[in-house]
Amino acid sequence: MDVSPEHLVEQANERFQLQDYYGAIHLLEEVVATGRAFADAHHLLGLSYSLVGQPDTALEQLDRALTLNPNYIEALIHRALVLNELGREEEANAVLRRARQITTERRGGFHGHVAAKLANQHAAMGQAYLEAGGLNEAIAQYEAALALGPGFHDLRYKLGRLLLEAGRALDAHEHFQRIVRERPSFLDAAAMLGLACYLAGDGLGARAVWEELRTRRPEDPRVEAYLALLSRSDVTPVGAGAAQAAMLDEPAPTKKKRK
Repeated sequence: MDVSPEHLVEQANERFQLQDYYGAIHLLEEVVATGRAFADAHHLLGLSYSLVGQPDTALEQLDRALTLNPNYIEALIHRALVLNELGREEEANAVLRRARQITTERRGGFHGHVAAKLANQHAAMGQAYLEAGGLNEAIAQYEAALALGPGFHDLRYKLGRLLLEAGRALDAHEHFQRIVRERPSFLDAAAMLGLACYLAGDGLGARAVWEELRTRRPEDPRVEAYLALLSRSDVTPVGAGAAQAAMLDEPAPTKKKRK
């Protein structure tokens, strides 16, 4: 049975459309627990919590969506609605001003909200190519998405992982490094930055990244696995897909669908 995060989000969307908000919450909490939730998952989880009368929890999830994608118009609008519901009108108005500002910005020749929608459509097309086995075509679609939404770090993270799978560690390194620089709290991106360093032959860089990550995420057993890999000094880095799968303690990358 397919239990990938993408499939769980797809199921959660189905439950949401049926107004089974608790069912959607259950599935989305599973996604969040994997540590690999994208902005879409956090947004839908926040919206679901709002609709079952838990506005504070809804705000937490909407904030997490906006941390990953600061220009997420729907998340901004729903955050404003929740704030208004809580009587925090001044904050709600500030959020709405931010949303209006985004809609007047232009990226790639398009207004901000249009560019954001097109970016998400490119990402969806990329996932479709990936499911069909077209890794290079998927990468091209995610690159097009980021040209329209350079601040969409959830999509940047996905692109970085695909570049690793394609054996393009140096290109992946650039994307993970940008995420870590602009979103220091995105610790999964830091973990992948270390992996990109390792696969590019920079063992010292990988060690520095992972040792810092260990201080910030000491409870994560994967970090020790990363560092243990470096202790095998006589081992040449293996293929990106196999290394990534082994170090993340998950199956080798498969072509799954992202909502």
